[in-house]
Amino acid sequence: MDVPVIELTGVRKSFGPVDVLKGVNLAAYAGKVTALVGDNGAGKSTLIKGLAGVQPYDEGVVTFEGKPVTLHTPREAAALGIEVVYQDLALCENLDIVQNMFLGREEISNGTLNEGTMEREAAETLRSLSVRTVSSVRQKVSSLSGGQRQTVAIARSVLKKAKVVILDEPTAALGVAQTEQVLALVRRLAESGVAVILISHNLVDVFEVADYVSVLYLGQMVAASVPIAETNNEDVIGYITGTKSYNGGQK
Repeated sequence: MDVPVIELTGVRKSFGPVDVLKGVNLAAYAGKVTALVGDNGAGKSTLIKGLAGVQPYDEGVVTFEGKPVTLHTPREAAALGIEVVYQDLALCENLDIVQNMFLGREEISNGTLNEGTMEREAAETLRSLSVRTVSSVRQKVSSLSGGQRQTVAIARSVLKKAKVVILDEPTAALGVAQTEQVLALVRRLAESGVAVILISHNLVDVFEVADYVSVLYLGQMVAASVPIAETNNEDVIGYITGTKSYNGGQK
């Protein structure tokens, strides 16, 4: 495999006496989807919050494009090109698509909002991801379906040329048709050269779009960067529940 865009080595995180991450390794590659799976309480959220700079790791090494980096704040993560699309999407329903995509990073010209530039960039970003389900970038988010909202949140994450996009349960609240639309968008996102980390409980989704799968079990990475073509649903369930071990894992 190529050099990972981002790689974690031996990261640890504790909250008081509770060890949540116990020397975890994780890698994500440009143009590939790496699924991160594990049962509730496995440490997925803590791992992702560390990548986002929200809760810095206590120990371990983070390398970005082969160079050690620190992720002590969300600003540091964003400056590197790490974007997270959380499960709640964090969209403002009373604003339109353009306003949501530029929320907090508006284009300013001569002291006023440069609406034309923002509208054009929003439309170009959606077009680059082959998004055709949105009729106008001036639609209010309140009028969008669940799948369309997920699309807007993902497009917002790549608006500023993200290199790593982390998707937290992107299909959890969607129907069958909308799930297919979002999974197709995830693949197009990877094909554009972004390293995608997909957090999901849905193994059907994982096997449909992921190139690699990494499995957390009680704070340990028990199967790291397993090629999806070399595993199956039964094995991954075994790693998640702790009834199977992977030769390449840390268990």
